[in-house]
Amino acid sequence: MAAKQNLRVILARPRGFCAGVERAIEIVERALNLYGPPVYVRHEIVHNKRVVEGLKDKGAVFVEELDEIPDGGVTIFSAHGVAQTVEDTANARNLPLLDATCPLVAKVHKEGQGYAEDDYEVVLIGHEGHPEVEGTMGRIPGKVYLVSSAEDVFKLDVSAPDKLSYVSQTTLSVDDTRDTIEALKTRFPTIIGPDVKDICYATQNRQTSVRELSRRVDMLLVVGASNSSNSNRLQEIGAETGVATHLIEDPQVFDPAWLEDVNTLGITAGASTPEELVQELIDRLRECRKVKLESSEGEDENVQFKLPPQLSADVTSQRA
Repeated sequence: MAAKQNLRVILARPRGFCAGVERAIEIVERALNLYGPPVYVRHEIVHNKRVVEGLKDKGAVFVEELDEIPDGGVTIFSAHGVAQTVEDTANARNLPLLDATCPLVAKVHKEGQGYAEDDYEVVLIGHEGHPEVEGTMGRIPGKVYLVSSAEDVFKLDVSAPDKLSYVSQTTLSVDDTRDTIEALKTRFPTIIGPDVKDICYATQNRQTSVRELSRRVDMLLVVGASNSSNSNRLQEIGAETGVATHLIEDPQVFDPAWLEDVNTLGITAGASTPEELVQELIDRLRECRKVKLESSEGEDENVQFKLPPQLSADVTSQRA
């Protein structure tokens, strides 16, 4: 039997879960412990099948719309946020409500609302159809224009070009939005918007890490869901650098043939991807190669977000 070839594997740092995702998952798990199953989650709590299936096994029920939730059903909004009309409907039905909206998404909502209150129209930089975008557009009163690229900016037909503002989807980085913001400022010189420091730290950190990692490897594997905006962007960044890049939702779809002529492999994971999937991928690699693991340099993330007040106290004390 031929000896396995060596394979240097560099793990991106940071990778995987961000604080907003960790908070959302913890909200569902604590709700299940506190209220008992079932609890009802509107849309996927985060974009990852493994996470969703694991929570289903514990008693979470995922629904598309509120009318699928019975009266009195404990209701959780996903990390992506929801439109105001959705929250109003839940309140009108007196559904016990827990909001798992990422605090950074909620911050964008508040920024947009602040601009609207000052009589500014709002341009939202984001991807049409993404649940975060739908929620943000439904949280800002007044006119909201959606653009996804610099090209879209020049097609805009706004009613108040001198009273215009912009906000951005959180899963877009500074690099993702730079050209679009420049186009907005060129076409609308008086436009106002948030400081770049308001961009989601996790999005920026993971993209920066991948950009640097891709220069050091023969191939890049991004572990993440096909419907995850940030995972898809990580795959795109790898491809843009010229390195062969694959987005894989499950380690079982990994094809050993990909490793032909690959001596150094990079691995990263989207912000909604559990670390167990990365470790399962490494196990798959070990089946066909002699793996030597190392970690890239990167930002340490120590961010933690508070839980909703209903869940922030010790669960056992709440039951008493």
